[in-house]
Amino acid sequence: QGGRLHWLEDHCLLEYGTVKIIVIRNKAVGSVFRLIQFLIILYVIGYVCVVRKSYQVKDSVISTVTTKVKGTGFTNISGLGAHVWDVADYNIPPEGESSFFVLTNMIITPNQMQSSCPELPDQSTICMSDSDCTEGSSDVRGNGIQTGLCVNYSETVKTCEVLSWCPLEIDTDLPENPLLAAAENFTVLIKNTVTYPKFNFHKRNILPDVNSSYLKQCEFNRITDPHCPIFRLKDMVAEAEEDFQTMATRGGVLGILIDWSCDLDFPEHYCGPKYSFCRMDNKNPENNVAPGYNFRFAKYYKTTDDVETRTLIKSYGIRFDVIVFGTAGKFNIVPTIVNVGAALTILGLVNAVCDWFLLKCTKRKELYQKHKFDYLDETNLKDGESVSELPVYLLYQINVTKMYHG
Repeated sequence: QGGRLHWLEDHCLLEYGTVKIIVIRNKAVGSVFRLIQFLIILYVIGYVCVVRKSYQVKDSVISTVTTKVKGTGFTNISGLGAHVWDVADYNIPPEGESSFFVLTNMIITPNQMQSSCPELPDQSTICMSDSDCTEGSSDVRGNGIQTGLCVNYSETVKTCEVLSWCPLEIDTDLPENPLLAAAENFTVLIKNTVTYPKFNFHKRNILPDVNSSYLKQCEFNRITDPHCPIFRLKDMVAEAEEDFQTMATRGGVLGILIDWSCDLDFPEHYCGPKYSFCRMDNKNPENNVAPGYNFRFAKYYKTTDDVETRTLIKSYGIRFDVIVFGTAGKFNIVPTIVNVGAALTILGLVNAVCDWFLLKCTKRKELYQKHKFDYLDETNLKDGESVSELPVYLLYQINVTKMYHG
């Protein structure tokens, strides 16, 4: 026992074993080996490092937005008369959460009062006698509460009478051209502040070198004034490849996209907003039911006889949604080590692929298998010797698979 222990110490504990490499001069295998290596290195450097920047830790933007619209327009509308429209008239509501609305077209129903009048004719309201009308009933798509009377709507049509704001609105008489066409020259100031909390990074779209005198006269232009936060409405719609006057007739929704994607490995002044614009609502000619954007609001007042009266306005216009997005990245050792380790692991698979190609797809695969693997059977043993009696270090060497590189 003691002699065998000393033998193991001399031959095992102080030994170093290395992988045997078989060099095979095969152009096909060598080409496959180098090609796969090149593709993996290209993927790691080009996509993982350059495109995805996977050596960085990432953070998503947190943003706040406020807007201020300016401009005046003039209309001369029947029932309303000559009227100058300022921001208090067409910007509804004056404050919104990252969005604002600009009135461009309208249907006005003036001098409405609480009274009774004939309902607008349709299949459910046309009647021949009072028995066709039900007192107290209402239709969610109608304009009031039925009185139970069938009255003349016109010389040829009778409808059920309703209690409502009369006269009723006729919302089919939309002007073909926007009444507030001058809205294309209105401007909006967008104030946007962003934060990347992971990096303690804060910045505004009004850059530090912008002063108040510059803001009073600048207007956003991608070439001459790319950092001006004041935008003309017509220019934004044009960048979305739309015509302002066409869109203003029935309204729509326009997205103002602000991209704050930043590489914080570079100085802070390289991180700035990138603006783009696109139409958000549906304008598909094959699905044009209920196009555009509109809503109603009313202005209330009392007559000299203390009768409550209102002017109902069905307003069409463009809603502008300010959408802020982006991610920031900065070098960090942890994702760098993870991605380098992953790249080395992938490179290690190249040998397995080439082994399979060499042993399965080449003409001389039997020869390569003979040199790659050593087999031991009892015909190789000396007389009276068994596998169990071989030295430990010899068994270990027999079971090692020889490796090669093509």
